[in-house]
Amino acid sequence: MPRKVIITCAVTGAIHTPSMSPYLPVTPEEITKSAIGAAEAGAAIVHLHARDPVDGSPSQDPALFRQFLPQIKAASDVVINLTTGGAPTMKLEDRLRPAHEFKPEVASLNMGSMNMGLYPMLARFKEFKHAWEEPYLSGSHDRIFKNTFTDIAHILQSCSDNGTRFEIECYDIGHLYTAAHFIERGLIKPPFLIQSVFGILGGIGSHPEDVLHMRRTADRLFGDAYQWSVLPAGRNQMPIGAQSAAMGGHVRVGLEDSLWDGPGQLAKTNADQVLRMRRILEGLSLEVATPDDAREILQLKGGDNVNF
Repeated sequence: MPRKVIITCAVTGAIHTPSMSPYLPVTPEEITKSAIGAAEAGAAIVHLHARDPVDGSPSQDPALFRQFLPQIKAASDVVINLTTGGAPTMKLEDRLRPAHEFKPEVASLNMGSMNMGLYPMLARFKEFKHAWEEPYLSGSHDRIFKNTFTDIAHILQSCSDNGTRFEIECYDIGHLYTAAHFIERGLIKPPFLIQSVFGILGGIGSHPEDVLHMRRTADRLFGDAYQWSVLPAGRNQMPIGAQSAAMGGHVRVGLEDSLWDGPGQLAKTNADQVLRMRRILEGLSLEVATPDDAREILQLKGGDNVNF
């Protein structure tokens, strides 16, 4: 039987700003439509952030999440994954509000503090509609995305009673060892999803050897207790996704991670990227996992056991 590959689609995120693409979902209505479209195209999981509907700035206000979570759930059986990262400018207690309130099947979890350099995008994008955009990008030159051992333990412990599993985001090799530390402490239990992130300035690069190094290290640390997926940023999205699939992994796409659908061509929807990746997977004789397949593979609690 063909191996089943989970496609996660990260719909809007907190990296790109609205002036970079007219297709970036901002309002609750746009996020709803985009998430449902991604699910219909083949995404088994949608990873969700919220934005202020007026200026598109990142927001963790549960009231905004409440305007799209029930609608997505009513229209699709897709697995919903909520961010606990929010944005690097936010305090931890604000970042955690949606996961605590809505108790999703999956939530993201960063495995370490890091420099996250967004400022190189200023070389490409120079005109901005909203006052917050340029300082947000330029400020990353001197900003640390804080995820200490205390922060990580708090996220794991405070969500443990909710039955939420985690998309464990590892931006560098050291983050894999941090995950191993929390597994040893009993705060992360198998099967767990390791999401290896490539191409963000401040983390590991996007060379094929970097991908191999991440996979080899994860295999050595975790054996058969985990599922591996890749989150390639920008133009590396499809090539690294294809490499992951060929190596037995899962893939993540979406406008959070890349605005593009080919060289110089903006993706008009998240579904565009899902369909492109789906064609790659099917060309490799792999099967695209359904939401129920993803629930079985990751041993999730099920869509009826969330608080929305």
